Amino acid sequence: MKRLSILMVGALLAAWLPGQTTLTGIVQEASGEVLVGANIFVKDSYDGTSTDEKGQFSFSCIESGPQLLVVSSLGYQSLEQYIELNGQALQLVLTLEPLANELMTVTITAGAFEAGDEKKTTVLNALDIVTTAGALADIASAMNTLPGTQRVGESGQLFVRGGSAQETRTFIDGMYVQNPFSSTTPNLPARGRFSPFLFKGTLFSTGGYSAEYGQALSSALILNTQDLAPETLTSVSLMTIGGGLSHTQRWKNTSVSAYADYSNLGPYVRLVPQNIIWDKAPSTWSGQVVARHKTSPTGMLKFQSQLSRSRLSLQSPMAENVQQLESLALHNDNYFASASYRELIGDSWSIFAGAAFNYNLDTLAGTFGLNTRKQSIQSRLVVQYVPLAALNLKAGAEYLRQSFKERYADAEIGSFETNLPERYSAAFAEAEWTLSSQLAMRAGLRLEHTALLGQLKLSPRLSMAHKTGAHSQMSVAYGQFYQTPEPEQLRYNTQLDFERADHYILNYQYDYNKRIFRLEAYHKQYKKLVRYETDTPWLSDNSGRGYARGVEVFFRDSKSIKYTDFWMSYSLLDTRRLYRDFPEESRPRFASTHNLSVVGKRWFPRITSSVGLTYAYGSPRSYNNPNSTAFNDALTRPYHDLSFSGSYLTHIGRHFTIVHLSVSNLLGFEQEFGYQYSQTPNSSGEYSAQAIRPPARQFFFIGLFVSLGKRVKITAEEALD
Repeated sequence: MKRLSILMVGALLAAWLPGQTTLTGIVQEASGEVLVGANIFVKDSYDGTSTDEKGQFSFSCIESGPQLLVVSSLGYQSLEQYIELNGQALQLVLTLEPLANELMTVTITAGAFEAGDEKKTTVLNALDIVTTAGALADIASAMNTLPGTQRVGESGQLFVRGGSAQETRTFIDGMYVQNPFSSTTPNLPARGRFSPFLFKGTLFSTGGYSAEYGQALSSALILNTQDLAPETLTSVSLMTIGGGLSHTQRWKNTSVSAYADYSNLGPYVRLVPQNIIWDKAPSTWSGQVVARHKTSPTGMLKFQSQLSRSRLSLQSPMAENVQQLESLALHNDNYFASASYRELIGDSWSIFAGAAFNYNLDTLAGTFGLNTRKQSIQSRLVVQYVPLAALNLKAGAEYLRQSFKERYADAEIGSFETNLPERYSAAFAEAEWTLSSQLAMRAGLRLEHTALLGQLKLSPRLSMAHKTGAHSQMSVAYGQFYQTPEPEQLRYNTQLDFERADHYILNYQYDYNKRIFRLEAYHKQYKKLVRYETDTPWLSDNSGRGYARGVEVFFRDSKSIKYTDFWMSYSLLDTRRLYRDFPEESRPRFASTHNLSVVGKRWFPRITSSVGLTYAYGSPRSYNNPNSTAFNDALTRPYHDLSFSGSYLTHIGRHFTIVHLSVSNLLGFEQEFGYQYSQTPNSSGEYSAQAIRPPARQFFFIGLFVSLGKRVKITAEEALD
């Protein structure tokens, strides 16, 4: 209702101005479903806008006489309609027809989960990322409720289909993010650096992803940021762990937002019993500036810059004897900036150009000193051509210049320095074609070169989808994926090759009436993994190998129970590797055979509140006990977690307010992630051990979020949408 009132007031003000015509209305598809984010503009002018979350639009045009109105939306045929501009307000209802591939719902879904509002094949919407119990508005935590992932409590990052966290790469507006997670000490979980509120869409590929992206053996998390902010707004957040302030200023074709946040776990850790002795609890300052400018009715220029500084100090088990503790301090400085420009050229061409800069400095101090600096600068160009409604051609290139510098100092053994300069370049070409109403395919090639290794690789990618029924389809995908070994391996030996993974995926999806069912089977073959004998990393080579295979099930129902939404994910994983210092082929220590997530949400309209529960289970993981003659035969406890979240929507005066409560591990399950062992045996010849546990058994969070000057009429329908 508030948005409709704003549109009406805006229309009256614009109509009062001489020589202007106000255009208002709605954009929908033939079924009557409204289209969010559709572009409407008067051709050969700078007058236009996009539809809001209700499919509505309003803008003023200074042109007069007969003009051509153009309406476009992703997945739909563009509409061109002549209108007469004479100063009298126009109220329009504009209907778009789906493109052939959207009309027939033949969409490639193998290995891909979409969150957002841009496509019909969405499995999660953008709001799910911030309302899932236990996720605490962390993107990776929300993705961990999807099949193919598993929860590794001592890391907090994304582990996908038997792959390590380093095998998943994050991209924002097509640009590589070097350090998407906060820096931590060993066995202390990290958290994503970016707020989900920045993004309008998320593509989480658990395998077989597009040739447009590379340098990820297992998975790609592709985030697309918001366009123009909808309105001028100031927000304040007060939380048990800190606070934040943000302001957004919106003009006709430009919006600028600034954010500042501070968190300090000091008061919290003094109230809640900890498994860690903190010398200085984690604290973080962060700031961000986001600017958007609409350069034309179809052009968008984006810029964002984020800076953070974090500090922590704790008593950590010593490597030689884990029964003894030493003070370990971590200082981290991180900076990320990106700029991008996107424009439609004519009716068939579009162009994307982007650049990004990453900087990260970690300083670790204990009985030793470790200083690690990693920075990169990237440029990227993508051209897209759509000669036919059923054919989409895309080609592009990127260049990444990266440096890794590390200095280790120890009073006993001296100091060592590592310097790894990298020049990485890649080019790709890809075609997506709807061959018929029953069949679609995507084929691509990616060429990658690394100067550090002196290697050049060409990798093919192929996906196909076949419509099996009115609401169902089958998809298959195959691809080769290469990744440069991590600096931890290259610091000893740069005479290595790319590591490689081949993906084979078979997917079935049924999607109808707000119910989704997915069944997916996959096989991933690892080749040329870095391997070395124990304690001789300088003799490493690419003789390692491995595999990961499994079956995954996903079901979501937002229809059967009124005001209720739930989904269930199950993953069966069989994986073995012979890599790093493994003496034999074995299951990686981060991989569990069975993983289950059940998420439920319920909206209570009478009290404008919502509650959510998330249950997660992971079967025992392997780890190596040096006191055993067998390798990697010890098992962790099974992982159990039941998390709760609740939100109350209200107003403080005329300010829209959300009160949020979240509790992780509500039932207090004992969670244990294996053991850390001493590097040297004791007098009895035994290696002493220290259990790896979360910092606290439970985590409690209370937040108050206030939008100053904003009133919202809260209805059940709007809350569910």
